[in-house]
Amino acid sequence: MATCTRTVWKVLGGCQRHLLRAGAYTSASQIPTRHLSSKTVATLKSLKKGKKDDTQKKEEKKEKRVIDDKDRHKPFGKTAWMPVDDVYVRTYYPMTIYDAAEAIDMLKNFQVLDFTPRKQPVYIDLRLNMELEKKRKVDPFVSTVHLPHPFKTEINKVLVFTEDANQAKAALENGAVLAGGAELIQPILDDEISADFYVAVPDILPKLVPLKNKLRKKFPKSKRGSVSINIPELLEFFKASHEYQVENDCFVRTQIAMLDMPKEHIFANLKAVLMNVCSHRPANMGPFIERAIIASHTSEALWFNSEDIVRKPAEKKEEKEEDEEE
Repeated sequence: MATCTRTVWKVLGGCQRHLLRAGAYTSASQIPTRHLSSKTVATLKSLKKGKKDDTQKKEEKKEKRVIDDKDRHKPFGKTAWMPVDDVYVRTYYPMTIYDAAEAIDMLKNFQVLDFTPRKQPVYIDLRLNMELEKKRKVDPFVSTVHLPHPFKTEINKVLVFTEDANQAKAALENGAVLAGGAELIQPILDDEISADFYVAVPDILPKLVPLKNKLRKKFPKSKRGSVSINIPELLEFFKASHEYQVENDCFVRTQIAMLDMPKEHIFANLKAVLMNVCSHRPANMGPFIERAIIASHTSEALWFNSEDIVRKPAEKKEEKEEDEEE
């Protein structure tokens, strides 16, 4: 009897140890894995992005090191101020900035030396500083300028919107390609009628709303000077005007003249375009044109100084007086 009870206790003890081990494994296996909710993941990602933005802002806030090369024997990071040989690597020397008149002379000399056609277009490439206060920017714009010496052989086609028969007659007499009222809306939408410029009298503007999406930046607006009661004056301006626009947020690339024109005519057209570009910059915001390049169709690009052309006469007088005092 005693042996039986001992055997029973041994069996029970072994079963108990086995159950305890199994319970330990099951309890360990029953520990739930940690799953994060979608909201938690989103907040963590936003925190990481915030940290990245903070680091980027700190890097932007660091002021750029401005090196004054005025009293140095050579520019910082360059080989010398001017190359000694005729053949050299351009990146080793600072870019030469010419006066506008000198750059035009060089373009004419390039044409003679390279035996290229005299009648070829002259272009300018401007980079503008579009930044304003409080992280605002100047909106890209489309502008129209009246060149003192037009280079186009054909007159611009101007369409006049008016419902007055006398105004329509005066418009046709002054060179408008077409003049009419609301009856012209559908043919324009169907691409049956087109023009280079569209002008209008103020009374008809509410009826021209269906053409806004079609004409876009050519739609008549008072800000662009294409809305007025004086139709002959509008036609005189837009028939010989030149249109340009800001591309890629800060660049103006447009033709200003033909190379076979006299030097004085090219310079006058250049001045008219530069003055018109700078008129879109708010007052007291510093120089608007950061970089100016002029080139003909076959020549190399020449950097020129635009500040002397754009600067007002009063500012030039003040600078002369300061120089004389010194």
